[in-house]
Amino acid sequence: MSDHETVDRVWKLMEKIGFCMLASRDGDDIRSRPMAAHVARDEHAVYFLTDVHGHKDEEIRQSPHVCLAFADPDDQDYVSVSGTAIVSNDREKIKTLWSTPAKAWWDDPEDPSIRILKVTPNDAQYWDGPGTIAAYARMIAAAVSGDRPDMGDQAKVRM
Repeated sequence: MSDHETVDRVWKLMEKIGFCMLASRDGDDIRSRPMAAHVARDEHAVYFLTDVHGHKDEEIRQSPHVCLAFADPDDQDYVSVSGTAIVSNDREKIKTLWSTPAKAWWDDPEDPSIRILKVTPNDAQYWDGPGTIAAYARMIAAAVSGDRPDMGDQAKVRM
């Protein structure tokens, strides 16, 4: 696959999976939490709605390097994205990203505690597997034959 095709695959997998674990630094520790990703390939960004009172916002101000881990175990698809994050109070972007699920945390997009977390991807690694049933079948066949199983495509790419 060409670099362009590999980058394209990363963006498509992020869009398909939609949720990720956002990992940030808390001093020497690394903290992860699940987040709903708004993938904006045309802006070379992944956005999240976040709360001004959340610990991750302060962690990102201290150390903006983050990792986004996307996983779809049913299809055996995984993406890990390293990037740089910033927190902003872009009210127009909040309105653009607002959706019904956000009502679980805030009443409406005018809530003054909502912030935007923008991640600019630097590089990524993905594993595009054959799906759970096919993966097990390939592993069994490999165990019987002594060959290594073909577990799908994987690549590391600069974004």
